[in-house]
Amino acid sequence: MNYMILGLVIFLGVHSVRIVADDWRTRTRARMGEGPYKGAYSLASLLGLGLVIWGFGLARETPVMLWMPPKGMRHAASLLTLLSFVLLAAAYVPGNAIRARFHHPMVLGVKTWALAHLLANGNVAHVLLFGSFLAWSVLCFISARRRDRVQGTVYAPGNTAGTVLTVAVGVLAWALFAFVLHGLLIGIRPFG
Repeated sequence: MNYMILGLVIFLGVHSVRIVADDWRTRTRARMGEGPYKGAYSLASLLGLGLVIWGFGLARETPVMLWMPPKGMRHAASLLTLLSFVLLAAAYVPGNAIRARFHHPMVLGVKTWALAHLLANGNVAHVLLFGSFLAWSVLCFISARRRDRVQGTVYAPGNTAGTVLTVAVGVLAWALFAFVLHGLLIGIRPFG
């Protein structure tokens, strides 16, 4: 569990710099240069993510249950993760109305993914992992919306073709992950 906690501190800490120290980030990025800054950011992120994955795997070997979620929560989690994949796709597919409406769909996707997993899992490792990501995504979304207001950011309107493509990409990515990759990578088959 300690490795997972250390990994969460590193990974979410690196991803929280804009939330707690945006001016410092801007100065440091200017001083280091964009390439070296992104390189250091990426290395720290990978280190944190690796520790989270390793620590979570170790914690799953000796689970400590806090509660046993009702079976119906698995269905709710499946629907919420489908939504989270569509939101994730909206962050990358150009010209979609989802991004135009919510402005930061990736962070909303993380929030939805974390909530889904909290509903369906009741052991300490899951609560710590997904609860941390949920708390981070709430703070990150608030911070990003505040930055948008201060900077007067205007998002381009979406169109039907971009929105349909976003939903299709999100649904296909969700199906691939839910039916194939989740079992291979995580060891749990949501529909198995």
